[in-house]
Amino acid sequence: MFDKLLIANRGAIACRILRTLKALDCQGVAVYSEADAASLHIQQADEAHSLGEGPAAQTYLVVDKILGIARKTGAKAIHPGYGFLSENAAFAEACEAAGIAFVGPTPEQLRVFGLKHTARALAKAHGVPMLEGTELLEDLNAALEAGEEVGYPVMLKSTAGGGGIGMRVCRSAAELSDAFEAVKRLGQNNFSDAGVFIEKYIQRARHLEVQVFGDGRGEVIALGVRDCSVQRRNQKVLEETPAPNLPAGMAEALCAAAIKLAKAVSYRSAGTVEFVYDSEAERFYFLEVNTRLQVEHGVTEQVWGVDLVRWMIELAAGDLPPLTELVSGLEPKGHAIQARLYAEDPGRDFQPSPGLLTAVGFPEADGQALRIDTWVEAGCEIPPYFDPMIAKLITWAPDRGQARAALDATLGESLLYGVETNRDYLRQILAYAPFAEGSPWTRCLEGLSYRASTFEVLAAGTQTTVQDYPGRLGYW
Repeated sequence: MFDKLLIANRGAIACRILRTLKALDCQGVAVYSEADAASLHIQQADEAHSLGEGPAAQTYLVVDKILGIARKTGAKAIHPGYGFLSENAAFAEACEAAGIAFVGPTPEQLRVFGLKHTARALAKAHGVPMLEGTELLEDLNAALEAGEEVGYPVMLKSTAGGGGIGMRVCRSAAELSDAFEAVKRLGQNNFSDAGVFIEKYIQRARHLEVQVFGDGRGEVIALGVRDCSVQRRNQKVLEETPAPNLPAGMAEALCAAAIKLAKAVSYRSAGTVEFVYDSEAERFYFLEVNTRLQVEHGVTEQVWGVDLVRWMIELAAGDLPPLTELVSGLEPKGHAIQARLYAEDPGRDFQPSPGLLTAVGFPEADGQALRIDTWVEAGCEIPPYFDPMIAKLITWAPDRGQARAALDATLGESLLYGVETNRDYLRQILAYAPFAEGSPWTRCLEGLSYRASTFEVLAAGTQTTVQDYPGRLGYW
């Protein structure tokens, strides 16, 4: 086992990885932007080193800075978490060249799955069900021809896109013409790759994904199916496992397809194979592979009783038992749901709400029925540079109804002052029929009208006072 590991990330995932490192008796090295100086991951780490001032491009994405700190501290491995450098093949290669273990897939696997069009080609070659689509499109004329051939509506996608960026539904040739250059620019500006392609668009699609883990030598296992269909602007809001209301045998078929694809490249470490599921036709189609730990990995851990981060680290250190031994007797139990709590204002079209957290209060978590992955406490600043996630709230119960009720209660008992959050919006989703009944689809939230329980102070005068029960812990 490594005696020291550097975490090339911030926030909730950095704290999550540190929790496993303590269980492994491995020292954790944190890195941080000065904007994150009050983050809990700095306090929890054995040592912490500044990356300087500025946004991600000047801090968490600067490979030389991170590798320099790893060398200086004697860290033998780097865990990239999710986002930032987690799927960067050049970073993984730089780690290996420096004699530092990269906790994740191989650089070759990061490359082949890193671009959607190459991942599609690999999936097609190995018989994984595919949506009708194209290779990379040379120009608008090629896109218009493809649109007619595939049939509208279609989804125009950036091949390097992620996080909901670089995707546009086009229902006609006119919409495709309007979107083509815009999506190319998004891909170039956000991912340095302007390549785009077209896929058939499924009207009432569910987003299902399979958690896989491979030993890098050809053995791969699957740990069930997550449903991530509750999305806003193609970004996940709630996730759960097992996926509810699937036909008999569908979960097994999804897992078999995911394993087949991962085995084709002798996949190493944790990954997720994502699928689009057509509820009306009861068919699934390959979407993409995420070659990293997912934000929603916690729901799988709660249901299966495993520690995926530990598996990743032990595999990188050469200490992981054979997968057949790990899964022997392993059975999923109960149901888990995760809510992403963000510092954003649903009343202002979900605009980020950076600022100082003046008070933070979560229910006591036992790690089983309730798990809270967070990086904040009172006095922490939500910086404007990074993803405004505050916490991931995960509830587990013997059945879905109990897990949903527990998550609603947890949100109700969670108090945060100083910034706006999506807490009330999440509670409304839990009561919203498509989710409550276990039949969500990726655009179902378009039918949910957010009902704010607050009002906005437009202009505060010297005589203005707004009381906030049970106490004035916020600015008003």
